[in-house]
Amino acid sequence: MADVVDEGAAGRRTRRPRAEAALKALSAEPDSPERARRVLEQALVFGGAAFAAVYTPSEDGELLCLAESAGVPRTLYGLRDGYALTGHSPVATAHRTGRPVWLGPQELAGLAESRRAPTRDFHLGALPARGDSGGCLLVVTESPGGFGTDDRVCLELIAQAVAFPGRPAFAEGGELAAGAFSLAMDTGRVEVGDDILALFGLGPAEFDGKVETLLGRTVPEDLPSLMSVVEADHMSIGERELEFRILQPAGPPRWLRLRGRLVAGGEGRPARLVGTVADASTLRPEITDVARVQRLAAALATAGTVRDVSHAVVTALRKPLRADRIALAELENDRLVVTVLDPPEPESWPELWRLEWRTEWPDAPVRAMPTLAAALREGRARIWPAGTPLEPALADVGPGGLAVLPLPAGGRMAGACLIGWDAPHEFGPDERALLTASAGLAGQALLRAHAFDAEHELVGMLQRQLLPRRLPRLPGAEAVARYLPTTAGLEVGGDWYDVIPLPDNHVALVIGDVQGHSAAAATLMGQMRTALRAYAAEGHPPDVVVHHANRLLMDMETDLFATCAYVDVDLEEGSAWCVRAGHLPPVLRHPDGSIEIAEAEGGPPLGVLREADFPMSPLRLRPGTVIALTTDGLVESADADIDTGMDRLADELARSDPARLGLVADALLVGARRSDDIALLLMRYDGMAVRPLRETWTVWRVPQAVGHARRFTRRTLRAWGVPPRDMDAVLLVVSELVTNALVHTDGRVRLDLTLVNHRMRVAVTDASPRTPVKPTSISWEATGGRGVLLVEAVSAAWGTVPVSGGKQVWSEIALAG
Repeated sequence: MADVVDEGAAGRRTRRPRAEAALKALSAEPDSPERARRVLEQALVFGGAAFAAVYTPSEDGELLCLAESAGVPRTLYGLRDGYALTGHSPVATAHRTGRPVWLGPQELAGLAESRRAPTRDFHLGALPARGDSGGCLLVVTESPGGFGTDDRVCLELIAQAVAFPGRPAFAEGGELAAGAFSLAMDTGRVEVGDDILALFGLGPAEFDGKVETLLGRTVPEDLPSLMSVVEADHMSIGERELEFRILQPAGPPRWLRLRGRLVAGGEGRPARLVGTVADASTLRPEITDVARVQRLAAALATAGTVRDVSHAVVTALRKPLRADRIALAELENDRLVVTVLDPPEPESWPELWRLEWRTEWPDAPVRAMPTLAAALREGRARIWPAGTPLEPALADVGPGGLAVLPLPAGGRMAGACLIGWDAPHEFGPDERALLTASAGLAGQALLRAHAFDAEHELVGMLQRQLLPRRLPRLPGAEAVARYLPTTAGLEVGGDWYDVIPLPDNHVALVIGDVQGHSAAAATLMGQMRTALRAYAAEGHPPDVVVHHANRLLMDMETDLFATCAYVDVDLEEGSAWCVRAGHLPPVLRHPDGSIEIAEAEGGPPLGVLREADFPMSPLRLRPGTVIALTTDGLVESADADIDTGMDRLADELARSDPARLGLVADALLVGARRSDDIALLLMRYDGMAVRPLRETWTVWRVPQAVGHARRFTRRTLRAWGVPPRDMDAVLLVVSELVTNALVHTDGRVRLDLTLVNHRMRVAVTDASPRTPVKPTSISWEATGGRGVLLVEAVSAAWGTVPVSGGKQVWSEIALAG
């Protein structure tokens, strides 16, 4: 493309002199890990490498160990910390023969050393290093053509210049040098000098040799980035330099700078992290671009979502590059879905972007920016200085200079990062290296975060399907619930809650927790919730409901168990029965503000003992009482046991205003430590404004049974003041339902009458689970089958429910009043 300015042919002709000049300038610096990194950085700038590393012989002469690296993480290409000197790896071959080794994807696929490499095409070069320490320079590129002639010339120059002093943390005779440390990665034992202890404010007698003692002096906000350096797993992505703060007895925290490298262990010896710690104020104030890349890698290692990745990239690039605006976008089909704009104001961006603004972030078509589309196809960082003619959608992003970073990942483009300047900007080799290295890191992190976001949404959808979508409206009470999944990982938790309306103005409050965080735990949670709801709907008392659930879990032959608290509340009487199966007891907040942690006797968790006892404990409620049920994620943490957490929950509940139950639930979750799932269920008992009138009659199987039931019904309706004109429909329904129960079932029959708000409910319970069937048609000669049709005709609603092995047929009749 004619309007695109890049290195081109003229740039290639001047590449070797520029590389020589850069290496000459670096040769004046003393040998140090910092100098080695800066030399390797030139392989990214002048050699076309995405990754460069130097391997040096180990102390026992058996391995070539990774001494320093630059660029994207080596784990992307399956590269190791060390290779056997006698093996057939490219590094060992180049070191033994003294000749460069250049391999393409096909040759690499046939190497035993590469069989663990990811399925991605790349080219690899291994060049013997000419420094005093020997070793080998290893470089990798994903360019389709591999390393060209000019690339190889520059890389040979770099191989001649690279050198790495064997053990910078140790002086002659094995003594620690000033400011040096050596950390054993398997035990966490660390050797440090008195000067480092002084920086941490410790004396030699106070130090126990544990790295945790030093980490304990760190400012908590800086601890995650510091752990990314001192943990072996994170060292694989190359974090070896950062600044952090330590707490001082008085005054502001002190800034320290850590530089370290991982030394692979030999046979029978653990890997070690060796390096230096110094007062940051005594070092040169500027931070190297390599350090910035390493900090970006550390930030991306902990970035979980696409938004986190985008903010980490913006933070790492905008200030060092002195850019006026940065946009980072995901590539979805032919559109760039922008995730972060800095600055975020729409007026700071081109008009096309404002036209395409959708909700919070714009959605820009790639086809509207052909220059950007070409850069994405080429797959490498591109730079356009001030004055370069570009399409309007890009020209206004960087009138003083524009850089586009395609973000490659997994053999495709994950997105792009646009960096723009308003004033004319000069692009130096250091900035090019920073852009190149950052692009590879950001692309992989963006792809990983996109998968994380997609999986997180899937997990959230699954969790929402397993929990109640909404809680029922209750007569004389209000219930609210909250669920917070753990922030660690993506697996679905096993916490659940439920509110089950029951006949006769009863309600069951259920909360439980299945062991573990996995799909199996979530599946079992759904099964247990369904089972408890089904057993409760059958009319069993609370202890029988929980007992049946325990037997069901035992029959599933799973290794998981579950805890559960089940509270059956009578909303008419203000009483409740509680059953606990290894779960936390309810917390009651009484109307006067006093708190009671219910002393409800409990049984073992569900799924532990087949013949377990689950005793019922009574609870007395007054209007205004709040019942709180929760899982242990809210009250248990690493620094507080369950008893302390329950006391804290009780204190917070006592200070709350129960009139606004939703705000109470939100307040109880504020500051919760999200190391485990949290389920919270609250119900405020207000008392029923109108209490139903109830009467029950046991129907004996005698010839006059239906007549007795009609007389009982007539007496009851008169006592309740029901006008005679409303009695006929009720008596008809009683006759038909009682007759059907006596004719078609065996065993006990019970008649229940309930009157509330001018609505009469007639319910007949029998021992047969068979539901009455409404006939589709009846001839004039038929002698039966009309009962159900008559009940349906005079009822406002009717139906059947299973009850304790039998059924209940009910009808509701609206009274004129």
